[in-house]
Amino acid sequence: MKRTNTSKKKNSRKKKTTAAAAPVTAAVETVEAAAAAETPAEAAEPKTAAKAEPKKVEESKAAVKAEAKVEPKKVEEPKAAAKAEVKAEPKKVEEPKVAVKAEAKAEPKKVEEAKAAVKAEAKAEPKKVEEPKAAVKAEAKAEPKKAEEPKATAKPAKKTTRKSSVVKKATEAAAKTVETAKKAAADAAKKAAEAAEAAAAKAAKAADDEFYYRMEKRNDELRWLYMEMYGNDSMYAELCDNLHRFYVERNRDLKAMDIERENNPNWYKSNDMLGMMLYIDNFAGNIKGVESKLDYLEKSNVNYIHLMPFLDTVPGKSDGGYAVKDFRKVREDLGTMEDLEHLTAACHKKNMNVCMDFVMNHTSEDHEWARRARAGEGEYMSRYFFFDNAQIPDQFESTVPQVFPRNAPGNFTWLPDIGHYVMTTFYPYQWDLNYLNPRVFNEMMYNFLFLANKGIDVIRIDAVPYIWKELGTQCRNLRRVHTIVRMMRIIGEIVCPSVLLLGEVVMEPEKVVPYFGTVEKPECHMLYNVTTMATTWHTVATRDVSLLKRQLDIVAGLPKEYVFLNYLRCHDDIGWGLDYDFLKARGQEEVPHKKFLNDYFQGFTENSKSRGELYEYDPVTQDARFCATTASMCGVEKAGFEQNEAEMAKAIDLDVMLHAYMFTQSGIPVIYSGDEIGQVNDYTYKNDPNKAHDSRYIHRGAMRWDLAENIENPDSVEGRIFNRLSQLEQLRKTEKVFMTNADMWTVETYDPSILCIGRYYEGEKMFGLFNFSEYDKTAWINETDGMYENMLTGEVRKASGVDIPGYGFCWLKKL
Repeated sequence: MKRTNTSKKKNSRKKKTTAAAAPVTAAVETVEAAAAAETPAEAAEPKTAAKAEPKKVEESKAAVKAEAKVEPKKVEEPKAAAKAEVKAEPKKVEEPKVAVKAEAKAEPKKVEEAKAAVKAEAKAEPKKVEEPKAAVKAEAKAEPKKAEEPKATAKPAKKTTRKSSVVKKATEAAAKTVETAKKAAADAAKKAAEAAEAAAAKAAKAADDEFYYRMEKRNDELRWLYMEMYGNDSMYAELCDNLHRFYVERNRDLKAMDIERENNPNWYKSNDMLGMMLYIDNFAGNIKGVESKLDYLEKSNVNYIHLMPFLDTVPGKSDGGYAVKDFRKVREDLGTMEDLEHLTAACHKKNMNVCMDFVMNHTSEDHEWARRARAGEGEYMSRYFFFDNAQIPDQFESTVPQVFPRNAPGNFTWLPDIGHYVMTTFYPYQWDLNYLNPRVFNEMMYNFLFLANKGIDVIRIDAVPYIWKELGTQCRNLRRVHTIVRMMRIIGEIVCPSVLLLGEVVMEPEKVVPYFGTVEKPECHMLYNVTTMATTWHTVATRDVSLLKRQLDIVAGLPKEYVFLNYLRCHDDIGWGLDYDFLKARGQEEVPHKKFLNDYFQGFTENSKSRGELYEYDPVTQDARFCATTASMCGVEKAGFEQNEAEMAKAIDLDVMLHAYMFTQSGIPVIYSGDEIGQVNDYTYKNDPNKAHDSRYIHRGAMRWDLAENIENPDSVEGRIFNRLSQLEQLRKTEKVFMTNADMWTVETYDPSILCIGRYYEGEKMFGLFNFSEYDKTAWINETDGMYENMLTGEVRKASGVDIPGYGFCWLKKL
């Protein structure tokens, strides 16, 4: 490097330094001059020392500022250092490089190109600095041939040491600041965590307070009932401990729903409630498939989904899912418990409710308890009814009716491998549980709560009347059954009050109603309106509404707290459990009338359009139950097979009229999957050896999604039924007169084929008129309180002398 150029630059730098308004600017210009005087070879030298100090950019800024502030008057010193270096070594760069290098060691970041780096450093901006054109202090090591380097004067070295000391102090101060900031951040995070923990603890305490409030409110009755049945303090204490455990495990969303529904205990009595029963595999393959069909269910106006049995069973020994192998596992081909939780959460987001079956009367013979009992473990044998000889089983058989006299006669099964009889009220592979044992009650309650915590909204208790056994009785509807259901209701109100109990009681009317309990001590929230369903089909066959009218009047006279689920068809058969005392007074005896009904719906009588099959036919008594879909019983199957459009129109009219009547009843209407599109009987079950013996599978066919696509075609059978039902469903959920707890009564029409139902709720009044005959009729009602509007057509008229076409109906609303 030439001396003359260096001298000029030093003079220029001196002038600038003198004129500088701030020491930082002077330092920048000094370093710029030094960098500009570098040789190309020096410019290529890497600034290796910059890597030696991995500090933060902020520390470097602090170093530069600190240097400028600590020695504001020594800006000229670099010049002296440069002069000394020039005299000692003509080809070396001035000492300011050493100072710059010292600063560079305090720089923690990568270096970019020289001028940008120095300026960025002087301005204290947190930018990455480019690499300088030449190394400074490290140059001596990189170029060993320049022997004159050690001759540098002591004064510049002293200067470097002093500046390095300042930089070091500034760096230490910056590091201390950073450390303080880190500590402050850590303290803040700790405080936030402690606050969150305190909030969680407070929330947990509030939740616990809620649990203990509910428990304290109900403990006296629960304890009294439990001790009356079992007299076992330790088992009761265990039960209470586990109630708390299941409450703690219940997720936050479900607990919030519990509180919301506690504050609105009539939430399920809304007029927009519409259910659908479906088999998961038949409807959509598996649980994830059902979730993918939620939009279709919404389009069908459904917000209550009853998933037919889906818990783990053994193929070929499942009884349609009612022989449960594991109460805490989903059948593998249907999915997992995680899938179930995901489905229930998705349903809740759409304001849909999920119902499932809970089989309390028995387990599968492949259940863990049954397997251990079969292995001779006394603890598990005591959970069932085992007898080593026929003496007591014979005594039971003398009083207990048979459920399946043809396919599974008797109530006990002999197990030759262990030399014992076991009670099997239903099928031989379904072992009855012994609720005299408190361990059975406790464990089944834990299963109930486990399932409730998966997001289930409604627990359907299967075969409720059968769950208590006593020698010398029919083992049906015994007093202890009501005690068990009442305790179950209390347990639900403590742990999961948003969950409803639905009882399956397929009995005569006078035996069904007691399962509601009393208004003060309720049992089931809802019951199936089994008798009314059977009576409805009796009315279709006889064209006589008198028995149906009587049945509806009985329901109307019950407390409004009692809610029935109304349906036309379900997964099960139709048992003709009618009010035969009433029919006998009209000349209709039980046995011949049952035979008439079975013949009619099989299509064996002259005026029948129905198709279906018998179930559990008893050749001795000629008694049997009946199986078919709604559409097939209405004539859709026959008309379609014959391609008779006139008959098809009548069949569709009957199908729609029956649904309109069901929507007008007191309670919650439930449709069986496929009925919304008029799906007919499926006879392919006969080809499956696991199903061929059970004619109930005739109405358990797979959902015909190919036919469901036709709902967009208003001329198709599916479109005609779906769209007409949708119109009724939309009206029902927008008109508050259809609220479940509305007043309801029947009106005399003076025609045996026409039924009239009146409804009243909060000032709104309406009448539904239904013609159960294929002939046009006139309903001779005579309401004189003003004008009415036909809710379907908009016609305004008086509610008197109303003409109803064959299999037709109308809804009249008071204006």
